[in-house]
Amino acid sequence: MSGTAAGPRYVVAVRALCEFTAKEGDLDLRFTPSPTAQEGIAGHAVVASRRGERYRSEVTLEGDWGPLHVRGRADGYDPDRNLIEEVKTYRGQFDRIPDNHRRLAWAQLRVYGHLLCEQEDLDDVELALVYFDIGSQQETVLSETRTRFELAAQFDDQCRRFVAWAEQELAHRTARDAALTALRFPHADFRPGQRQLAEAVFRANAGKRSLLAQAPTGIGKTVGTLFPVLKAAPAQNLDKIFFLAAKTPGRQLALDAAATLRSGGTVPLRVLELSARDKACEHPDKACHGDACPLARGFYDRLPAARAAAAGADMLDRATLREIGLAHDVCPYYLGSEMVRWSDVVVGDYNYWFDGGAMLYALALERGWKVSVLADEAHNLVARARSMYSATLQRSNLRAARAAAPPELHKPLDKVKRAWTEVGKTAPQPYQVLDGLPDKFLGALQGAASAVTEHMAALTVPLDPALQDFYFAALQFGRLAESFGEHSLFDVTRDNERDTTLCIRNVVPAPFLAPRFAYAHSTTLFSATLSPWHYCADLLGMPADTAWIDVDSPFTASQLDVHVAHGISTRYQARAGSLAPIAALMADQYHARPGNYLAFFSSFEYLQQAADRFERDHPDIPVWRQARRMSEPERAEFLARFAVGGRGIGFAVLGGSFGEGVDLPGERLIGAFVATLGLPQVNPINEQLRRRMQAMFGAGYDYTYLYPGMQKVVQAAGRVIRTEQDRGVVWLIDDRFARPEVRALLPAWWHVGMAA
Repeated sequence: MSGTAAGPRYVVAVRALCEFTAKEGDLDLRFTPSPTAQEGIAGHAVVASRRGERYRSEVTLEGDWGPLHVRGRADGYDPDRNLIEEVKTYRGQFDRIPDNHRRLAWAQLRVYGHLLCEQEDLDDVELALVYFDIGSQQETVLSETRTRFELAAQFDDQCRRFVAWAEQELAHRTARDAALTALRFPHADFRPGQRQLAEAVFRANAGKRSLLAQAPTGIGKTVGTLFPVLKAAPAQNLDKIFFLAAKTPGRQLALDAAATLRSGGTVPLRVLELSARDKACEHPDKACHGDACPLARGFYDRLPAARAAAAGADMLDRATLREIGLAHDVCPYYLGSEMVRWSDVVVGDYNYWFDGGAMLYALALERGWKVSVLADEAHNLVARARSMYSATLQRSNLRAARAAAPPELHKPLDKVKRAWTEVGKTAPQPYQVLDGLPDKFLGALQGAASAVTEHMAALTVPLDPALQDFYFAALQFGRLAESFGEHSLFDVTRDNERDTTLCIRNVVPAPFLAPRFAYAHSTTLFSATLSPWHYCADLLGMPADTAWIDVDSPFTASQLDVHVAHGISTRYQARAGSLAPIAALMADQYHARPGNYLAFFSSFEYLQQAADRFERDHPDIPVWRQARRMSEPERAEFLARFAVGGRGIGFAVLGGSFGEGVDLPGERLIGAFVATLGLPQVNPINEQLRRRMQAMFGAGYDYTYLYPGMQKVVQAAGRVIRTEQDRGVVWLIDDRFARPEVRALLPAWWHVGMAA
């Protein structure tokens, strides 16, 4: 939105205008072979190179219609031929390009034609839709000549169909910003520490800076971060606020906070929840196209009514999207994707902004949105981002793909097999890091991927699942190979005599995430465990001017008795000898103050050994255990044992489902035993990571083992004190907790006592 002397204007991209007014027919997400971004750019360059000397690429065009300001960039204009072009790159068979894709491309081209006629004062213009086949390098050109009058009439029609929505959006934005300017904190007062956090977030947004905020659990971080961004939105002209969380409970907290801040609907704030596709799909047994799914058939024909209903909803959470989608016979998941464009606050997972194919980041770039990003429980982001930018290929999957492949694909897949064997010969160890990527293997892999792509272009049925899985893995591997550098390792794991696994393993996500931080108006990463700040800043690629705050705790040392049992070692070699003294310590604490406790161990194996010994020595004390791969109902049953007035000890794995994001206030949890430093396992992979961290940051052990481990310890201990009324105890069971460098990573408000 922008303003002029005549009043506010609604700025809309040509693509957005045409998507709104010209998309019709089915939702069709059948995978069709398409060029990579690099291939698309190269294809556009080839087309431009074939044109005359005066040919202009990337021509900026804009114009006004009522309150609309329409702008975009045409791919090319040849003044000698009075010709404007829209270039589309593709692979495979031209006649497989869906008609609705062509209609959308023609709509865009005709808008560009109108804007050009107005800008250059032309009576008519030739329009050319150029389809460039990446494989054959051949052009298929569809052309027409339109008069200035014809193009103006079509532009007028599109704008008339869009302007009512645009005026509604202008009114919503004006009312939203007025309400946010007047917005007051929704509670009688801030909690201790909450105001400090809110002020830091507001300053970061006012100063267009990023922020790392370490804030204790229990101060209301969700409201304490969302409220100040909303207050900053009008003055900073923010279009969107993206609230990102690692797990479902964090997203629900954000939705609850947004509902509170909407003050019962008096603040016109559109809040949208993005759910995972597999959780929102109504027909998981059907493919996403009109021939298979009834909610995809005619999706764009019914979308306008569904979109209007969704825009009027108070809260677009998963349940509401489902209700509206089914009422209008459209897919709820893709209705949610559409409503990103028309929402003020979007709540979703990290991957929607930080992943390589992140939808929110792509839309923000395309639409030029000014966004503020909030990332909750941000201590998880390093591990999550590493997985986003890693790729794995397994030899067994290649064999399965070869077995399922048609004869014409045997040769390229066999070439991959031979090149893979050569890679294996250079890495005879069970695990080995190679200095660089093997060019011959990458060439064979790319050739196989291209062959499968060409094969798919001629298919009328889905690709075999085994071949498809290998194909997608090969594409991901190839994409990451293009950007391979010191931020990643290339390693070979020998699974057995026959099989190996190849991995491009990201260890420093910074080069991939830095553009996300640079684009956003402000990004706030917050968690109870972000210390030391340089660990996160280095690995994530935070801007140099990122601010840091360690929010004062509202809790006092008198609320939490912290003891170090430094006479016990939980190192792997000493575990057998640790079981009896740990069981005795836990029993003594329980008998001194009966109630509900959590006991954390470094692995399921250690957990089972400790629980077995404890039950044998102290059969009078109730025990329940975390199991591997617990379902949601099983996790809920485990937590239900922590009832007010309950008694017993729950045994859990540190860093698992119950080590963070669990809220058990008051008598539901009065103590925790942490029988580990949480250090990642010493293995060949982590040792390679340690060496790389040492080379890049001079802190190999700390960045690989100590900091990640202690974050888990503090998170687990943080389950005990949740409110200013809580009282509890934490036992840190390992002699290494007595070390100064370890003690320095514990919360400053803790008073740590030593016990033999």
